[in-house]
Amino acid sequence: MERPKLKPEERIILALDFPEHEIAINWVEKLKSRIKTFKVGPILFLNSGSEGLKEFSNLGVDVFLDLKFHDIPSTVEKTAQQSVRFGANMFTIHTLGGYEMMKRVSEATKEEAEKLSYPKPLVLGVTILTSHDKESLEQIGISTSTQDTVMNLATLAEKANVDGLVCSGVEVEALRKEFGDRFTLVVPGIRPGTATHDQKRVTTPAEAVSKGADYLVIGRAITEADNPEEVVDEIVESIS
Repeated sequence: MERPKLKPEERIILALDFPEHEIAINWVEKLKSRIKTFKVGPILFLNSGSEGLKEFSNLGVDVFLDLKFHDIPSTVEKTAQQSVRFGANMFTIHTLGGYEMMKRVSEATKEEAEKLSYPKPLVLGVTILTSHDKESLEQIGISTSTQDTVMNLATLAEKANVDGLVCSGVEVEALRKEFGDRFTLVVPGIRPGTATHDQKRVTTPAEAVSKGADYLVIGRAITEADNPEEVVDEIVESIS
């Protein structure tokens, strides 16, 4: 799949990390004229469910289902099929699930989309969470550097025909150098200001895009702002 050609305003993905569906719906309605894609993670999904995903889609926005599936290959394969049926435009799996899991997800997603005549969602492989650093990786038995680990997982994802990767802005440049435009790169840990919250590897929107990021996942910097519309406009301006 070719890397998407995106306008600045299409690059922002708003993270709907709210515990209640109605709050999330209000944010979608508030910002859908400025933002095309909205992320549904586990916090919201446990309240919204599959019907909630359909409601977001019916509002005319794209849905990024970010549940980071990681299980035995057959289970994640069936989960990928469900993600297609529920109309997700993109969804995440953990690259740490391994080659066989990723390969079966890629194949199942393509086959299910063709069978239902649905657009094929992007399969995005999560590399190393932005909350990790070298010390925390060593605690779970990963001795290679964060960047080397990301590159190793990306190589596996390429072989498994995964469409894109979720990585920190710190690794974007190296991934573009090694893989060119092979992957769609989705970058969380984006901080327009100085607050890092619980992220370890962060970048500004302009830094991430200049290094080769396609999509920027942004949550609290927008949803906790006094004037969220103004913040979105400033981010768009900074990456234009």
